[in-house]
Amino acid sequence: MLLTAASVQEALAAVASQKDAEFLAGYFKTGLGGYGEGDVFIGVRVPASRAIAKHFKGLPLEELEILLDSPVHEHRLTALHIIVGQFQKAKGDRQREELFDFYLDAAMRGRINNWDLVDTSAPKMGEWLVEHPRKTMILNLARSQKLWERRLAIMFTFANIRARDFGVPQHIALVLLHDEHDLIHKAVGWMLREIGKREISVLRTFLGKYSKTMPRTMLRYAIEKMELDERAEWLGK
Repeated sequence: MLLTAASVQEALAAVASQKDAEFLAGYFKTGLGGYGEGDVFIGVRVPASRAIAKHFKGLPLEELEILLDSPVHEHRLTALHIIVGQFQKAKGDRQREELFDFYLDAAMRGRINNWDLVDTSAPKMGEWLVEHPRKTMILNLARSQKLWERRLAIMFTFANIRARDFGVPQHIALVLLHDEHDLIHKAVGWMLREIGKREISVLRTFLGKYSKTMPRTMLRYAIEKMELDERAEWLGK
């Protein structure tokens, strides 16, 4: 088996479906004015792309870069599966840093440009930022004019939450508290909910300060796992 981008693309094409391509193009809002405007789908579902990624887990960075630069969404998604897998199995900080910087460069070049691409990769790659914080970098992402960079900032902090470091995600949540985009409201609310699953008092304290001013969608996501009566109380405040 050749470890090349072309081989990955051939494997994806072999399991692609035109029917799924049409569905995914609509689901990810690729039409004019949509958040995924212009993205190209060939119709490969996530389980299939993950399976193919496992077969090409040793793909070199130069071949991964070819996939990331492809206009085809599933090519980029499969590359991200591979990068995350390599990052998780990397031995030593040098290799992990190389993979993280490679990943971040792809993000800054606009190659990680839909919510599924961000969400499938940033929570794992964010482990590097727990071990080696880059405060200025993540704040710059949170303050970016680009939607996917802002989503990347909050999704990176999932790693902090898993490590029970709730300060960084709350800080980024505050930066994004009045963001105009629904996809940021959902992501921030999701991360607040994850904090609450681990330490409900931290979530309640945050909501006590900001529930009245945060977007309604963000609040609903944040309180989703609470008991019905408590959810009603927060929504009524």
